[in-house]
Amino acid sequence: MGKLKITETKLQDVKIIEPAIFGDNRGFFTETYSDRDFKAAGINFNFIQDNHSLSAQAGVLRGLHFQRGQAAQTKLIRVVSGAVLDVIVDVRKGSPTYKQWEGYIISASNHRQLLVPKGYAHGFVTLTDNVNFLYKCDNYYDADADGGITFKDAELNIDWPIDFDQAITSEKDAQRPTFAEFEKDNPFVYGEI
Repeated sequence: MGKLKITETKLQDVKIIEPAIFGDNRGFFTETYSDRDFKAAGINFNFIQDNHSLSAQAGVLRGLHFQRGQAAQTKLIRVVSGAVLDVIVDVRKGSPTYKQWEGYIISASNHRQLLVPKGYAHGFVTLTDNVNFLYKCDNYYDADADGGITFKDAELNIDWPIDFDQAITSEKDAQRPTFAEFEKDNPFVYGEI
């Protein structure tokens, strides 16, 4: 049925995916995922786990997260209610876009999806109340492989649209290491994951 519009980003291997939307006076219909259409577009991941988070308020900041080693994940992200600024950072040593970040508005109204490959730290801040954030993963979650970088890292200088004193975040995310601290034992190497 639907075909995909694929937009390359400035970050290596990251894509914005826009499925076809069929709307009328009743609302709309879209195929959010079709293995056949994704493969035809050159996106060949075996997604095996779906995750769903709810952020009740605007200003919730989650991230920057990743999983190490064999537990590393490619994610296909979408928002079904509300809106977020989704931020990713290339942490793959040797990548042409190493240590670079980008932010993308992903919302229920724009229907965009974001393909985040393995070797990217990922986070988002909610721009509205009641954000339902969904993502597919090509690997299972492994608590022992959980890792991250502080969202307020000065070296990365991410332009979050929120004052950190106002951000609603977890204690775990508030205590994440800086990029310089992470870099000492960075397990991600471009072309090896």
